[in-house]
Amino acid sequence: MLHVRPATPADEQVIIGFIDEAAGWLAGKGTDQWAKPWPSLDERDRRVRRGIRDHCTWMVEDDGIPVATVSCRPLGNRELWTEAELAEPAVYVSRLIVRRGHGGQDLGTELINWAGLWAARQYGARWIRIDVWTTNEPLHKFYEKRGFVFCRVADAVDYPSARLFAKPTDSITVADVPRLREEPALRQPDDSSAPAQTG
Repeated sequence: MLHVRPATPADEQVIIGFIDEAAGWLAGKGTDQWAKPWPSLDERDRRVRRGIRDHCTWMVEDDGIPVATVSCRPLGNRELWTEAELAEPAVYVSRLIVRRGHGGQDLGTELINWAGLWAARQYGARWIRIDVWTTNEPLHKFYEKRGFVFCRVADAVDYPSARLFAKPTDSITVADVPRLREEPALRQPDDSSAPAQTG
């Protein structure tokens, strides 16, 4: 049975293991996503720790075994999103990873909808926003097939995930999250004191 819980410091190495596993799988798909930690191994690991520390990272377990993770924040990266976009309530999703053993079950889609459903209910988020690895075209198609609309490429930044997508939350219902029943205590815009970071 699937269960969602907040990530804890004990999950840091599990999440890094997820990233490493995904990087190996992605290499076989012909993309350079996560081939090298960006911009460095230390900074990548700091982002993972920061997501856990700031209560923005969640783990999905299957009968107690971690099988997926996602980070979701109420504020986006100001280098990627415009002031007008940032002014609209949204949930910004990053570091969505499903272990290969649970691939093909649409768990990633459900986890995105889970974040959007609860962000809409808890603080009126109108959008799920995500920055996607710029060169990973199959991943762009993955999001478009799941209701995301391409916004633009943020090409004024030195950042590998600069292809921006958004999906409205108003069509998401509990039927879209049949296996993930826990209601999270999501960070809300008024309690986000740290600068928003993605990745």
